[in-house]
Amino acid sequence: MQLNSQQIKLGIGRTLLRLMPLILMSALTLATFWLVRKNTPPEKSALERARLHEPDYTIHDGALSALNELGNTKYRILGKQVTHYDDDASIDILTPRMRLFQLDKAPVTVKSDTGHLDGDLTVLDLIDNATIFRPAQAATVTEPATLRMLASSSYFKVLINDDIIETDRPITLEQGMSMMHSTEGGVFNNVEQSMTLSGQVKGRIERAPRGNQ
Repeated sequence: MQLNSQQIKLGIGRTLLRLMPLILMSALTLATFWLVRKNTPPEKSALERARLHEPDYTIHDGALSALNELGNTKYRILGKQVTHYDDDASIDILTPRMRLFQLDKAPVTVKSDTGHLDGDLTVLDLIDNATIFRPAQAATVTEPATLRMLASSSYFKVLINDDIIETDRPITLEQGMSMMHSTEGGVFNNVEQSMTLSGQVKGRIERAPRGNQ
């Protein structure tokens, strides 16, 4: 049986009519997808997100203090400029100065040109011209007299919760008239207020005046 052109056209028309809902739905889906893609900002890659480290606020002449379980000041951090970062809650500090307090003992001051405090407020990195200073203290009922102490290095790490200050860089220690130099750093224990030097240690030890012993 032969089909004439009129029958062929009629068959094609009926087929298109049956497919019309599917065609319209597909067109609508494509249009919706295009609009969503056009109005959605490009997503940053994981690497780009990891690299995003921008400050959310800056404080001039900022201060941060913490109290111990008795309500007394345990430490205080001051800085000419304090910059906080939102992505990891860390803090950069310009000319940081930190004071560590122990009951019945002279407060210890550490400072440097720049500093970085981690987001957990547990580690303070002191960078360039870093020093630890403890003033001389007269004898008390519970504590013996102590001489002035000054430790200098290019870097110190303050482990805040442990009351420890350490470095693996060369360090110079002055205590009274004595002076020691270590090639591999040392550890300062703020609870005992004592310094332990590592590596090769050279220097001179002077006896304290009798009145200070």
